[in-house]
This record gives sequence, C-alpha cells and structure tokens, in this order.
Amino acid sequence: MSSATPPSATPPSAIPPAVDPWPTELRVIEERHALKVTFEDGASHTLPAEYLRVESPSAEVQGHAPHEKQTVPGKRMVRIAQVEPVGSYAVRLIFDDGHQTGIYSWTYLWTLGAEQEERFGAYLEALKAQGLSRG
Repeated sequence: MSSATPPSATPPSAIPPAVDPWPTELRVIEERHALKVTFEDGASHTLPAEYLRVESPSAEVQGHAPHEKQTVPGKRMVRIAQVEPVGSYAVRLIFDDGHQTGIYSWTYLWTLGAEQEERFGAYLEALKAQGLSRG
C-alpha cells in the first residue's frame, strides 16, 4: 500500500443521507485488508483495515472530546480478524492487533466512506506532524 490516500469506490459527499443508511452488503476483502460496504442509497465504499482501525469509534481512539483524539501509528498491515453484528444498527470490528472496542454504526461506516479522502489525509498529516509512522 502506498502512502497515497486510499481510493473510495464512490466519490465522497459531505451530504449525509436523509434517513439512516442501511447496508445491503458488508464483506471483508482479505487480499486488500479491507471492508467493502454497500448501502441502499447506492453508496459503495472499500474501507482499508488501517483506515478503519485508526478511525475506530472507540473511546481509546476518539477520546471523550474532539481534542482527545489519538493518532494511532503503526497500523499499515493491520487486518480485520472478525466482524460481529451489534443488534441491527452496527458491527464490532475485531482487528488482529487485539483492538475490539469500536462499534461501527451504519451511519459511521457511511460517513467514513464519504469522508475517506479527507480523513485519511488528515491522519497522514497528523502522523507526519508527530514524527510517527504507519509502520
């Protein structure tokens, strides 16, 4: 994987869906270390495991306020080990580095897809500014 921003299958859109997004497909892509998510609204995103891991919705990564968000280095080769349903509104992603506390709602996955280029670019900039590496 190069240091370039991972491509999204659907052009990013800052406009969230009018109703909660509902997935029609959720598939781990082993060879790409990614999760493919397709929604009823037609949006389809291939989200790299590294991106999902460093943007985990867990308090460990996000903190309890925006200024507490952590920049997580060394996750270039992380894999999704397991996907567990959480009710009918989300999934828990378990990564091979042991991280398993993030619950990814359908809305959060839709947002990660729509904002992938900007968010991953900001992550790369934060790594650089802090002298950290993707690993």
